[in-house]
Amino acid sequence: METASTSTPSSSFARRESIDIYRGMVMFLMLAEVLHLSDLRKHTEGFAPWIQSLVEWISFHTSHVEWAGCSLHDMIQPSFSFLVGTSLAFSYTKRLASGQSQRSMWLHAISRSLILIFLGIFLRSLGRPQTNFTFDDTLTQIGLGYCFLFLCAPLAPRWLFAVCGGILIGYWAAFVAYPLPGPDFAYEQVGVPAAWPEHYTGFTSHWNKNSNLAWAFDTWWMNLFPRETPFPFSEGGYCTLSFIPTLGTMILGLIAGKWLQAEATFATRTLWMVGTAVAIMAAAWLLDRQGICPIVKRIWTPSWTLWSGGICFLWLWALHGVCDIAGFIGWGTFWKIIGANSIVAYVMSWTLEAPIAAAIERHFGWLIDRVVSDAFRPFWIGAIVLCLFWLILRWLNRQRIYVRI
Repeated sequence: METASTSTPSSSFARRESIDIYRGMVMFLMLAEVLHLSDLRKHTEGFAPWIQSLVEWISFHTSHVEWAGCSLHDMIQPSFSFLVGTSLAFSYTKRLASGQSQRSMWLHAISRSLILIFLGIFLRSLGRPQTNFTFDDTLTQIGLGYCFLFLCAPLAPRWLFAVCGGILIGYWAAFVAYPLPGPDFAYEQVGVPAAWPEHYTGFTSHWNKNSNLAWAFDTWWMNLFPRETPFPFSEGGYCTLSFIPTLGTMILGLIAGKWLQAEATFATRTLWMVGTAVAIMAAAWLLDRQGICPIVKRIWTPSWTLWSGGICFLWLWALHGVCDIAGFIGWGTFWKIIGANSIVAYVMSWTLEAPIAAAIERHFGWLIDRVVSDAFRPFWIGAIVLCLFWLILRWLNRQRIYVRI
């Protein structure tokens, strides 16, 4: 808790409660996928209209949008990426203060980048007959951009804004320069139904699913690696090149981290963070509204970087005020325990969810069948899995075991 209106010298690298709690909230949203909340809308027939509306709202915010727009679930990856930049601001300052050389910090950045890339590929390969080389998952995307982010660590916020702006403008221009598909382009062959409602026309067609620059790059890049079958397209429209605008998201997080370190009053930080959030979200909305650049998370359009980055600024600012300034942190213990071991939580979600759920089915399925209907069975099994995940993370926290990359 800050007891003064300005930061103390040591606070330039002291860990902020708000960062761990924010990270914990984000990881909880990811772990909560095991609850299958998005499927509840299938079982609301006969309920009161307000209950159906509530379930529909919950379902929307616990699943990804089809293409354009944003749900709460869509904020998981940008928040995690944003916090990588925020954490780097503190770790970089701390390493400099401890006397580490640029060479050792560079080696650490390179090793971290490679570990993230290969861990992402490893997790995506589970259950496959061979390595599933894919580069669009959260860890791999962060890994691909991390060394570039480290290059930006010494820069002041104004220069970071310039770098971020240059990246986003350049990425936008590259998509615009890529020629639009002709009238005979077979969208069905790249997984896009002819009558798909998310299909753009006109200038925004440059950001259509599986017919854009990033898709074209992946039809070359992904097929350079051994594969079970040739890569024709991503079913979700995701792409490798998204790591470039994701780097923009991480740079915005780096700016936020530097502002949290700065010797400034909370009012000044509020002006910086909230002002930036309003400005970049307004820019994103205008770009989307005018058909200049749509807000699409799956291919991480520049306007998505701005829109989601603004939400991240507001989310972190609110937690900073409540946790770091006002000192109300007891309520956040649940989230902090998850955030303190976010990599463990991420790996558990990929490796332990299925075997734990199978074990619950094996030993307690008969009891679950007696107390809940088939419609809500996946939810309750998922709730038990989620509780076990949290207890594992709580035990690690009590033992002061923290896995860092």
